[in-house]
Amino acid sequence: MAKPYEFNWQKPVPSFMQDGAVFDRYEEESFVFESNCLFQVDEFGFFLSWKSEEKEGQVLECSLINSVRFGAVPKDPKILTALEAVGKSENELEGRIVCVCSGTDLVNISFTFMVAENTEIAKQWVEGLGSIIHNFRANNVSPMTCLKKHWMKLAFLTNTNGKIPVRSITRTFASGKTEKVIFQALKELGLPSGKNDEIEPAAFTYEKFYELTQKICPRTDIEDLFKKINGDKTDYLTVDQLVSFLNEHQRDPRLNEILFPFYDTKRAMQIIETYEPDEDLKSKGVISSDGFCRYLMSDENAPVFLDRLELYQEMDHPLAHYFISSSHNTYLTGRQFGGKSSVEMYRQVLLAGCRCVELDCWDGKGEDQEPIITHGKAMCTDILFKDVIQAIKETAFVTSEYPVILSFENHCSKYQQYKMSKYCEDLFGDLLLKQPLETHPLDPGKALPSPNDLKRKILIKNKRLKPEVEKKQLDALKKMMEAGETTAPVNILEDDNEEEIESADQEEEAHPEYKFGSDLTVDDYSQKESVAISVKKGLVTVEDEQAWMASYKYVGATTNIHPYLSTMVNYAQPVKFQGFDVAEERNIHHNMSSFNESVGLGYLKTHAIEFVNYNKRQMSRIYPKGGRVDSSNYMPQIFWNAGCQMVSLNYQTPDLAMQLNQGKFEYNGSCGYLLKPDFMRRPDRTFDPFSETPVDGVIAATCSVQVISGQFLSDKKIGTYVEVDMYGLPTDTIRKEFRTRMVMNNGLNPVYNEESFVFRKVILPDLAVLRIAVYDDNNKLIGQRILPLDGLQAGYRHISLRNEGNKPLSLPTVFCNIVLKTYVPDGFG
Repeated sequence: MAKPYEFNWQKPVPSFMQDGAVFDRYEEESFVFESNCLFQVDEFGFFLSWKSEEKEGQVLECSLINSVRFGAVPKDPKILTALEAVGKSENELEGRIVCVCSGTDLVNISFTFMVAENTEIAKQWVEGLGSIIHNFRANNVSPMTCLKKHWMKLAFLTNTNGKIPVRSITRTFASGKTEKVIFQALKELGLPSGKNDEIEPAAFTYEKFYELTQKICPRTDIEDLFKKINGDKTDYLTVDQLVSFLNEHQRDPRLNEILFPFYDTKRAMQIIETYEPDEDLKSKGVISSDGFCRYLMSDENAPVFLDRLELYQEMDHPLAHYFISSSHNTYLTGRQFGGKSSVEMYRQVLLAGCRCVELDCWDGKGEDQEPIITHGKAMCTDILFKDVIQAIKETAFVTSEYPVILSFENHCSKYQQYKMSKYCEDLFGDLLLKQPLETHPLDPGKALPSPNDLKRKILIKNKRLKPEVEKKQLDALKKMMEAGETTAPVNILEDDNEEEIESADQEEEAHPEYKFGSDLTVDDYSQKESVAISVKKGLVTVEDEQAWMASYKYVGATTNIHPYLSTMVNYAQPVKFQGFDVAEERNIHHNMSSFNESVGLGYLKTHAIEFVNYNKRQMSRIYPKGGRVDSSNYMPQIFWNAGCQMVSLNYQTPDLAMQLNQGKFEYNGSCGYLLKPDFMRRPDRTFDPFSETPVDGVIAATCSVQVISGQFLSDKKIGTYVEVDMYGLPTDTIRKEFRTRMVMNNGLNPVYNEESFVFRKVILPDLAVLRIAVYDDNNKLIGQRILPLDGLQAGYRHISLRNEGNKPLSLPTVFCNIVLKTYVPDGFG
């Protein structure tokens, strides 16, 4: 019989956090100070909530918290004075401050600081909060759980006397429905219903809240479906009617019947037992429309097989057999030009599951000669290399245990390169992979190690010297050290420069680190700051930017590599790409090349099959072309189709490309590695990503999506419509073709009841994803969801939406009927 899937999304919340502790709270940006707040986390780990005497209760959603760490002692005298006033003097603050960073995307981060009674409590909470955030499974809870979550939020948002204001309930629903309807519904439920009334939390039970949502947002769409199943003859479904509905609609007919058995009477009875609220009907073995609705909103009806969110793939194949989540110009928080660099971005992208980050390293100009990370001469602010290494160390393996690749674009002098290698060695310690594994020597024909082989290891991608040059220079370096020359070894054997690298030709990067024309030879921090500010304020015109870009000459990464840094490079050795035939002949799996999107696309058009074969053996990295000064992204799908592993995107820009990336990498435990389909890995298979005929051994599919209705899309009285697109192989990609009509003036429960949108022939379902997006009457995105076809569930499903940065929105859902079947050509049906 069909088994219920146990979706275990909760992380255990330690009891000390449920009981709560008292902290003083402050925010530096907006100077907020609130003393004696009781902070608590609920049993599900949904919210961090706090309340102090005489103040309103407040909450922070745990799904929006992206890191928790010890905070530095504040510098702001106002905050220090306020802490002093409650008996916490400056010299006692060290180790007592918990810093909670949160935000709806990776760039707009807010910081809340909690000052504990002592260091013990602070440590406990940093660890405790750290253990429950990054719960990617909780981003996929059912609409029913989302309602429960929203009810809990209302229960925490109490007024100064600890009661729930009717106002905050009306605010949730006040779309297209006048407040009168809500007051009336509250009244019918026997709850206080005046505009200025307040409700006792104990009286506002979840059942009451659920009934309230059903009154305000009645599910006529589910009623209609219910009547269709029972022929509108009774007020309930019998077991037999339920069984045939489940087998005919809620089950993908392509599934194996042994692994995914059909529904039977026994299983249907379990469903009735679980979801039917009426005891009388339960005992008769029938289900009401209310019970049926509860079932459709439960975890058992998730739009994707929830086990895909676990680590379910084999992790023992060579690195080149995986797609690897990768970021471009990781340090930038915004534009490529006049943008602001930030250490925080490294934390955010690694915590989001990214496994390949980029470091543009330049000589620092200060007295201390500290290497810096910045966008070349592109008027971006600087950050210290060592601060970035420290941030990477702290966050590299929080979300995923699998290897992190640091892509160095190295413009430093030899002395500062030496400092860079020492920082990597000292700060990373054992995490740094300094030597190749004994099992995987750096020999031609030898496959790359697997993600499992490299668990919790950091790899450096930087040009490497030829082995004989490296050895010669290292020996010279040792001699100098032994001779007691304390000055930094800068000019060791500079004359070997020409043959040092496998190929001294430049592998160009899409970066504006070009040298300026004569009028702009500025390397001065304050100038960079002021440019960054004027870009932010919009004082720099597009023409200025274009002119700056035009006055640039590209400055390639240095070929003058310090031998000590060179020894740390192993499985990610960049070489200039000299053609697919040359690479195949050399057969060196640890050599990799980078292509900007335009060059990559060029090769794809002329050598698609060779590109796929190259990617079976070694790694390629794609990055945005230099013209994208606004940090926009190219569409990654076309490069995934060719098996490119590191398709690096600007994580700071939450656009469609980034949504596809985040939607795809949510599978396999958000670990940042996805195993490519087998025909993209096996040497005996040929795959052409531009093919329009089905791939050998892969069965094409037909997918249809009927958009029925929306729930809680907006609390405003607006029009909405839904778009359904598919991204995959070029022949499977269908955009801007399917959209519903606009339903006016109803953001709460619009019914579209559209004809089904049919994707008739999807030749490679494994690589395809569906995107369902809701827009308002100004064509502004309300919410979207990316669903990979591999793992999509058939049937009537509620699809919970995400914001543009792929964070879950609490209530908005779209109710759809998804039909999946094997593709049958015309005339064979």
